[in-house]
Amino acid sequence: MDGVTVINHPLVQHKLTIMRKKETSTAGFRRLLREISVLLCYEVTRDLELTMETVETPLETIQAPVLEGKKLVFASILRAGNGLLEGMLELVPSARVSHVGVYRDHETLEAVEYYFKAPEAMAERLVIVVDPMLATGNSSIAAIDKLKERGAKNLRFLCLLAAPEGIKNFHAVHPDVPIYTASIDSHLNEKGYIVPGLGDAGDRMYGTK
Repeated sequence: MDGVTVINHPLVQHKLTIMRKKETSTAGFRRLLREISVLLCYEVTRDLELTMETVETPLETIQAPVLEGKKLVFASILRAGNGLLEGMLELVPSARVSHVGVYRDHETLEAVEYYFKAPEAMAERLVIVVDPMLATGNSSIAAIDKLKERGAKNLRFLCLLAAPEGIKNFHAVHPDVPIYTASIDSHLNEKGYIVPGLGDAGDRMYGTK
């Protein structure tokens, strides 16, 4: 699909398969989500711009590459987004963090906002929005609406699983935001869950129902 990158690295796919299994424990699911988020972060940041800096090694002075521009922003869609956020911060500990509190009303499937906090100078930063699932797309759309209101211009969306319906809805509203995912699954069921999916990521992370 246009505007969608499927991260098909063997380690990503292997860990995702274990996460899908209904017998995977809460502790195991949480650990795997942390591990897979590091791998996903590696891919979504693959093309970051670099600049050269003078560095003294123990042997000589050289010009060496470092990241250019202001620090990245990882924007976590609460609560399940935090599972991806933790692993990504291990890889990029200097990143700024935004939290977007949005939940899906299970009756209407619409997004309901309850919290928002973001760093300054959003227009000058790459913002990577994270949520394990892109199902209907409503929560993700609402989160990116809010981030754009705060000035964000350069955004990417990272998820574990995406449904074709969610991708279509998302890009109808935000065609400028590329999607990175480990899998495009078959479809949404009547309750708005991704099929075959892996269940509710937040519940499986935290042992709730």
